[in-house]
Amino acid sequence: MDYTELAEKYLHEMTELRKARFQKNLTNSLRGESLILQYMAQHDGIVIPGAISSEMNISSARITAALNSMENKGLVTREIDRSDRRRILTKLTQEGKDLAVSHKQNCLNDIIGMLQLLDYDDAREYVRLIGVLVNKLQLSQMTTDNN
Repeated sequence: MDYTELAEKYLHEMTELRKARFQKNLTNSLRGESLILQYMAQHDGIVIPGAISSEMNISSARITAALNSMENKGLVTREIDRSDRRRILTKLTQEGKDLAVSHKQNCLNDIIGMLQLLDYDDAREYVRLIGVLVNKLQLSQMTTDNN
């Protein structure tokens, strides 16, 4: 089997995987407001919008729209940074922190359910290989960015 055949098989398998409830829930958790909540929770609940935009490779306009929506829902607050008045700090409210924890736990539960379909050694190998691929992609991206 060559790389083209592997790529075709991978595409088919990923399309099938996408249909699974676990994967649908995970995909929804890794986009939009849920992803912003997770990012902010990982950074102690306080970030500048530009950092979110850079990290997630999403336009600042989309981040602003999402933060506006989240602020209207009581999930975040925004205030001027006292040490640099040109910056706006975005903070998770307690409700936002609670929702981030809930989203993460739901996501973990879905992943655990999916991984439990495999025996432990296969699940561990699957996660290891994803890690290898992520590392190689990051190195490839850094090389591309430096050229």
